[in-house]
Amino acid sequence: MKKHNILLSESFSRGKRRYFLDYKVASNRSNYICFTRSDAQEDGSYNMERLRVFQEDFEMLIGSFSSLMTMAAHYGQGYESVQDMRLLNQQKEVRGIKGLEVELRPREKMLENGPAAMTDTELLAMLIGSGTPNESAIDLAYRILGSVEGNLLQLSFLGFPGLCRFAGMGIAKSSSIMAAMELGRRLGRC
Repeated sequence: MKKHNILLSESFSRGKRRYFLDYKVASNRSNYICFTRSDAQEDGSYNMERLRVFQEDFEMLIGSFSSLMTMAAHYGQGYESVQDMRLLNQQKEVRGIKGLEVELRPREKMLENGPAAMTDTELLAMLIGSGTPNESAIDLAYRILGSVEGNLLQLSFLGFPGLCRFAGMGIAKSSSIMAAMELGRRLGRC
């Protein structure tokens, strides 16, 4: 039997077991991947098992491996197959602002109608930018405004402690709101 040329090779081992992944050229010039497992025996010899996958099957191998890895990443989450996982994820309702009709989304509404047409909640939601997995930026803005009974002056005095107490509000989002409030104060002094 003619020796096959190895183009690329990787290997790793654990204990008495060693794995080789070789990318080779066969005598008929076709490419293939050879997976080899070598087990050390007590007598010093090795027991080897090989699996060869030829170039025409690479796409199926990669697709199958990708599906296997995807399933392994989601193991224990109730999926029986990759197809089940994809179907269930496609059926999940889009939540948050992206789930709203386009004309109801704050940015699109401002673009279409101008900032004067926006509610305080929508303007605040735009400053917040994003909500949490359980609450949209609009819902979060509504809760924050509700805490000050819709009074923008009171909102401007909340500061970091007052804003950060809301789930989903950290330093970055709170800073954006505080900066907008400060710009408003400065504009009022002009």
